[in-house]
Amino acid sequence: MRTFDSTDRTLLMALQRDARQSMAELAEQVALSQSPCWRRVRQLEESGVIEGYQARLNRKQLGYGVTGFIHLQMANHTAEITAAFEREVVAVPEVLACHNLSGQYDYLIEAVATDLEAFSTLVRSRIRSLPGVKEIATSFSLKEVKASGSLPVGA
Repeated sequence: MRTFDSTDRTLLMALQRDARQSMAELAEQVALSQSPCWRRVRQLEESGVIEGYQARLNRKQLGYGVTGFIHLQMANHTAEITAAFEREVVAVPEVLACHNLSGQYDYLIEAVATDLEAFSTLVRSRIRSLPGVKEIATSFSLKEVKASGSLPVGA
């Protein structure tokens, strides 16, 4: 793991809060002039610490009224089946995240749908047909308590 000085940590936290701010605004927050600030940001990008920039969209405003979690158990764990499953699940647009787990289930998928019927169709038609799927259990988000997407920097 790379170590970060206080300037890098401040830069990373500021960019997570607002990546659209100007270099002048960012430089002011970290007490640097614009050129050294720009170089620091570029180094963080080139080293892969900053992977990219994106807009955070409102699910409900886009019509996604249901957020669900799909727990999957695989029928077998061969490298070929696992690779095929992972390749195909990544291609499902409604899947926001997929984690390989330890414990009872092999994968946890976070997915969105417009309503319960659409979520049911997603699970029955798309997810159940993915390679190697043996068992599925679902649960739904009743209320999103926290969804910042920001990582703690130097905590």
